[in-house]
Amino acid sequence: MTTLVPTKKKNSNGLGIFEDFFTDRFLDIPSFFAFANQNGSSIPQANIIENNADFEIEIAAPGLASKDFKAEIKNGVLNISAQKEEESEQEDKNFRKKEFSFTSFSRSFVLPENIAEDKIDAKYNNGVLKLTLPKKKSSPEKPVQQIAIN
Repeated sequence: MTTLVPTKKKNSNGLGIFEDFFTDRFLDIPSFFAFANQNGSSIPQANIIENNADFEIEIAAPGLASKDFKAEIKNGVLNISAQKEEESEQEDKNFRKKEFSFTSFSRSFVLPENIAEDKIDAKYNNGVLKLTLPKKKSSPEKPVQQIAIN
């Protein structure tokens, strides 16, 4: 589960990109999926962007359609999942070929308390699912008031 508030990667040894180069994941077959979980299903990469008025979550998931996604909030946790099944069949005089494919993933994000859950908007375009999570309107910040000290 991911906390929605973005954090910077901690790097205590100063190796940076070289550390990534020598890990097993560097040599993985390129894919839009970042890594596999314990079940072997893949999890797509997500960008979390905080703006003044909202948060944006972008999930790279090419090859899917809007109808393949499901997004829901329960107990302050946003769960985004997708599932797609395909079947193709090809017949000729001398052969018959039938193939199946199944793609699924699920990502969960712990939401901060200042999200207006009833106003969340989601759009899927060009292989990217983008959710906009507006922040609740709070009392406007008052400018800093200087107090004279005698």
